[in-house]
Amino acid sequence: MRILIAAFIALLGAVLLSLWVKQDNGYVLIGYGQWTVEGSLALFVLAAVALFVLLYMIIRSAIHLWSMPIRIASWRQKRRVLKAQQALTRGLVELAEGRWKVAERHLTRFATQSETPLLNYLAAARAAQLQGEHERRDDYLHLAHESMPSADVAVGLTQAELQLAHQQYEQALATLMHVRSLSPKHSYVMTLLKKLYENLGEWQKLEEMLPELKRRRVINEQEFQSLERRVYGERLKQESSQLSTLVSYWQIIPKAVRQQQSMLLDYSRYMMKLDAGSRVEPLIVNSIQREWSGELVALYGQIELADPSQQLATAEGWLKQHPEDPILLLTLARLSLQNKLWGKGRSYLEASIAIAPTAESYQQLGVLLERLGETDKAMQCFRSGLGLAHQESQKSLPPISARPALSQSSEPVQPPSLVENV
Repeated sequence: MRILIAAFIALLGAVLLSLWVKQDNGYVLIGYGQWTVEGSLALFVLAAVALFVLLYMIIRSAIHLWSMPIRIASWRQKRRVLKAQQALTRGLVELAEGRWKVAERHLTRFATQSETPLLNYLAAARAAQLQGEHERRDDYLHLAHESMPSADVAVGLTQAELQLAHQQYEQALATLMHVRSLSPKHSYVMTLLKKLYENLGEWQKLEEMLPELKRRRVINEQEFQSLERRVYGERLKQESSQLSTLVSYWQIIPKAVRQQQSMLLDYSRYMMKLDAGSRVEPLIVNSIQREWSGELVALYGQIELADPSQQLATAEGWLKQHPEDPILLLTLARLSLQNKLWGKGRSYLEASIAIAPTAESYQQLGVLLERLGETDKAMQCFRSGLGLAHQESQKSLPPISARPALSQSSEPVQPPSLVENV
């Protein structure tokens, strides 16, 4: 439409010009020395326009020829960039598909012509790592840094990830320390450091990181609580060789962590190994009163106090709310035996076995019956406890038809009847 309008305007202009020239053709005289040129004005204007168009075309052609090498070079560069982009895309796809050798070849083939050589070399480093070629991996990382020195953090993080995957923990630590000096608040740096310290067992370093991990929300709350429990548990284990250091460190642990029953279990066991079980007895009692725990109840029965009668009275107070708890009954049996209440201890053991028989309860009852002179019943308890102890291994045996016939058969031993307390 625009061409049609332009042609119409040009035609109209030509008609008007023809009518103007027809009315008055004009006259032009040009003299130079002895030469004289004369003619109509219309012819002079037409010749001038033709000369201008000719000169314009000559100049444009010259400029076009002069810029031809530059244009060819630009075309070649664009073609190389396009090939580099296609090679990068193809290499990333092959890397995702697990064809690491082919991916490495495509990623490095046109890396120097790529607009993003950093991505080419970083991906090539991963491909080399997956092939076990760690020297080539490091070479690609060096080239990535040279291609874009300002991307030191990106290169460092990639290097640390690959070193961690290859279990090069010392090199990974040095790399992460360097990256952290460049970007102290980088969350992913802290994530990798956390993983590294866990692998190295550097629990003290990890303990120092806990406040910053929480403040910057590097991990979610559930993961943080799990990590916090593990870190303080491992640190408590490291400090458990001496009583003074163990007690001092226990006071350093945050109250919320100390109140976790699993943490209290570890602390109590360490204290009991150091013959300081009496110092954790109040902690166990308070924890059980807050929340019932069979493990703490069982551990409570293993503590030896100067006054075991008070300990027995405390445990019997729990019997009102947990009358059929086999662990509590076994604990009460232990405490009764510590108080030399043989009849009461026997009653509690038999009650525990009646509810949930265990190898330990049978063993305790067998020892008691042997002491009381009831040897036959004691042997029955020992055999029953031994059967329970090997119950899991017996489940893995082949079917009866596939095994040779047994020379003897034994009937299951029933737990002794409950007797009155003495």
